[in-house]
Amino acid sequence: MRSRIRGRLRAWATVGVTLAVVAGTAAAAPAESPHSDLGPDITAIMNKPAYENAQWGLLEIDPENGRVVHSMYPNQFFMPGSTIKLITISGAWHALGPDHRFTTPVNAIGHLNGSTLTGNLALVAQGDLTMGGRTKPDGSVDFTPIDHTYADDIPGATLTPEDPLAGLDQIAHQVRDSGITTVDGDVVIDPRLFTPPSISPQPTPLIINDNLIDLLTTPTSPGQAAQLSWRPQVAPYQVTSNVQTVAAGGTTDIQVTASSDGTRITLSGTIAADAKPALKISQIQDPNAFGRTALIEALGRAGVTVTAPPTGPNPDSTLPASYTGDPQVAAFVSPPYHEYAKLILNVSHNLGANLALCNMAVSRGSNNCFDGFPVIHDFLTKTANVDPTQFQMADGRGDVPVDRVTPAGLNQLLAYWLRTPDADAFRTSLPILGVSGTGALFCTTDCPAKGKVFAKPGTIIGFDQLNQQLAINAQTYAGYLEADDGHLYTFFVGVNGAAAPDIQGFFDVNDDVDEIAVILQQEACAEHGAGRPRHKAVTSAKRPLSRIIRP
Repeated sequence: MRSRIRGRLRAWATVGVTLAVVAGTAAAAPAESPHSDLGPDITAIMNKPAYENAQWGLLEIDPENGRVVHSMYPNQFFMPGSTIKLITISGAWHALGPDHRFTTPVNAIGHLNGSTLTGNLALVAQGDLTMGGRTKPDGSVDFTPIDHTYADDIPGATLTPEDPLAGLDQIAHQVRDSGITTVDGDVVIDPRLFTPPSISPQPTPLIINDNLIDLLTTPTSPGQAAQLSWRPQVAPYQVTSNVQTVAAGGTTDIQVTASSDGTRITLSGTIAADAKPALKISQIQDPNAFGRTALIEALGRAGVTVTAPPTGPNPDSTLPASYTGDPQVAAFVSPPYHEYAKLILNVSHNLGANLALCNMAVSRGSNNCFDGFPVIHDFLTKTANVDPTQFQMADGRGDVPVDRVTPAGLNQLLAYWLRTPDADAFRTSLPILGVSGTGALFCTTDCPAKGKVFAKPGTIIGFDQLNQQLAINAQTYAGYLEADDGHLYTFFVGVNGAAAPDIQGFFDVNDDVDEIAVILQQEACAEHGAGRPRHKAVTSAKRPLSRIIRP
C-alpha cells in the first residue's frame, strides 16, 4: 500500500496545481503583516499541528477602493504550483484575444486530375489544443471535474463523451466535399509551427486527445476478465488487457505498460466487482505519426482512398518550403480561445498551459516557445501595470522549482481583469466552488458559499522519505469572492511546507484551505448584507475520505 501511495504522490507532485487571485489596484503593495485580524476561525485553522513548520499567506482586497481586508505576508514568494496558470492564461488571453480561433488547413500538393490528387495532402498543424475532440454541439469545450489527463495520478478521472477524432473526421469530409476521392500519394503532418520545448508535458503543434490513449476498465463478475474499452482506436496501436475482476470490496490496482514506441499497450492487475470503471492513460510517443495515420483512416471513412501505407513515420521531409499555389482543400476551425482558457483553468490542464507559451510565441512570429515569456512580460508591464518581479516563471503550468508568486502580485494581476470588458468572462472561466471544474469537488451540500467563489485550487505534494510522511509543499486557493449583492473581493490563501501523516491528513489540509475561502466569502456577505451573522466553520461542506483529490 505504501509503495503505491509513494508512486502516486510522485505523480501528484507533478500536478503542481494552485491558485492565483485578483485584488486591489496596481498601487503600492500591502505592508508585510504576520496577522491582520484574521479572526478566531481562520486563526484556529492556521494554528493546527499540521502547520507547525509551515508558512501561510493570505491577502484579501476590496478592488472597488483598494482596501486591504486581510493581509498575511502579501509580499513573500510562495510556491505556486498551477497558480502560475493564471499568469500564463492572462498573457495568452490578451495576446491572442478571447475570440481567437485556430484554423488548421489542409493543402493539396501536386496535380489534381478529376477526383484524383497525384501528390500529397499536408495538414499544417496550428497548435490547436483539442482539434474538436471536446467540442460540444453548442460550440463550447467540454470537461469533467477530474480530467482524463490526470487518470494515472488521481482516482475518479472521467472521460467527456465527445469523439477525440471529431476534428479529423470533419477535415476528411471537407476533403471529400472538395471533389477528391483518391490521393495517389501520401498524407503528411506539417509540424513546423514551433519546436516542441523541453518542458513537461511537452506541447506539440498537432495534438489529438491530449496526445493520450484512454483505457477504461469496467468490472464484470468475480473471477472473470474485466471489460476494456479504449480510444482513440488508431493503427498500429493495440491494447491487451489481463485485468481480472475480484470480489466486491477487493483491491483495484491496474498497471499499464507500453512498448518503447507506445503502440503496444498492456493492462494488468485487478478491479473490484463493485468498483466504478477505472480510467488509465498511455502516452502517444509520436503525435505526428499518430495524427497522420488517424487522418488517413478518417479519409477512408469519408470515402477518400490514400495509396500510401497508413502506418509508419510522418514523411515531413517531403514538405514544401511554402504552400504558394497549393490549394487549400479543408480547414478545421477551433472554438474561441476563451473556451480553451476555461478548460485549462477549470481542470488545471497542464498541456494546455504549456501550449499557451507556444501560442504566444507564434503570435510574435517565433517558433521558440520560450519566446512566450517576453509576451507575458510585456503584458504585465505595459498593459496590466503589474511588476513582473512579483513572479518567477520557467514553464506555463507551475511545475519547476523556479516558479514563485507573491499574493500581492496575483491580486494586482487579477484586479486588472476587473477593470476590463472581459471581467465577467475571465472570472467565470475559473472553477466555481461547488459548481464547475475542480471547484465542483468541494462545498457540494449545505454550503453557503456554493457558486460564490471563483478561484483556482493548487497542490504540490510529495512523499517525505526521511520522516515517512506526506510533504505538502503547496496547497493554495485564489480568485474572487462574491457577496450576496454581487460585490466582488479578491483573495489569495495558501500554505507552503505543511506535513501530514497519511492521505486523510492531506485531505484535511485541502479542506482547511477551502474552509478559509468559505469563511472569507461569508464575511464578505456579512459586510455587504443587512444583519448577516459572521460565518462559522461549515463542517458539512467537507468531503468524506472517499472523495478525490483536486488538482
